[in-house]
Amino acid sequence: MNLVEIFERFPTQESCFEFLEHVRWGGKPKCVYCGSERATPVPSENRHHCNNCYSSFSVTVGTIFHHTHLPLQKWFLAISLVLNAKKGVSARQLARDLKVNKDTAWRIAMKIRDAMDESEQRNLLTGIVEADETYIGGKPRRNHPHDNNHPKGRGTKKTPVVGMVERGGRVKAKVTKKEDLNMKKLTALVRRNVDISNATLFTDEFGGYLEIQQIMPHRVVKHKAWYVDGIVHTNNIESFWALLKRGIVGQYHKVSLKHLGRYVNEFCYKWNYRKSDNIFGLTIQRGLGV
Repeated sequence: MNLVEIFERFPTQESCFEFLEHVRWGGKPKCVYCGSERATPVPSENRHHCNNCYSSFSVTVGTIFHHTHLPLQKWFLAISLVLNAKKGVSARQLARDLKVNKDTAWRIAMKIRDAMDESEQRNLLTGIVEADETYIGGKPRRNHPHDNNHPKGRGTKKTPVVGMVERGGRVKAKVTKKEDLNMKKLTALVRRNVDISNATLFTDEFGGYLEIQQIMPHRVVKHKAWYVDGIVHTNNIESFWALLKRGIVGQYHKVSLKHLGRYVNEFCYKWNYRKSDNIFGLTIQRGLGV
C-alpha cells in the first residue's frame, strides 16, 4: 500500500481505529484484560468499556501502537514508507517525512521492526538452499595508518551474519559470533533452519561447512576457480547480502551490535514477502499480535 492509498483509505483517526478493530477482533471487540466480549463502545474516545471486569481499553493495548500519542495515520504512513523502501529508510528521513523528531521516528521504526520479527517462523527451507556468511561493521578510513590491521573476509573484526536462502523462496539470517563459525555450530544452525531430508545445500569452500555433507546433499562453489557451474552457485544469498549492506551503509550508516539483529530481520521480512499483495495488512496483523 502506497502513501496515496493510505490517505484515501484512512483519512481520519476513527477510520484507522475501525480498521485495527476489524483486523484484531473481526469487528467484535473483546476485552484485552479478561477476554470478555461484553464490551460497550465509547466512540468519542475510540475505546471500549468492559462490563465484566469494568476496565477501559482500546484496540491498541498490548500492540506496537500501545501508549502512542501520534495519530494512527502517521503510523500507517510510517509502515508504508518502511515496507516500500527496498534498502531501508533512516530515522532522520522518516522524521522529515512524518514531521516528528528523530527519536520518535526511531522508536516508530523499531516498533515496526518488532512486527517484522521472523524468529518465531519455524518453517524449514527446502529444495535448493544457498548458505553463506557476511560481515557487518565499520569500514577503515582511506589512507589510515592502521588500515593494514583491518583485513577483509573471515579475518576481519566485524560482526558475522550467517544466512540461508531457499532458491526462489524465503531467506533466514542470524547475527552470530565469530567463534561460532565452526563445523559443529554451523551444522547445528543448518539443522534448525533447513529440511535436511528434502534439500540440497550450496555453499562456498569455507571449512565450517565440511560436516554438512554427512547429513544432507552438499555442493561446493569454489570461488577461487569459478562462481557458477550450472545450477551450482550462491548468487541468491549474495544478492540478499548486497541489499543488506547497501541498506546499512547507504541508509542507516551505522548500526549498533545491540540492534543489528532487528535490522537483519527487517531485510529478511521484506525479502520473504516481496511478492505479497498485502504485506501492509500482514504487518498490521503482526503488530497487533494476530
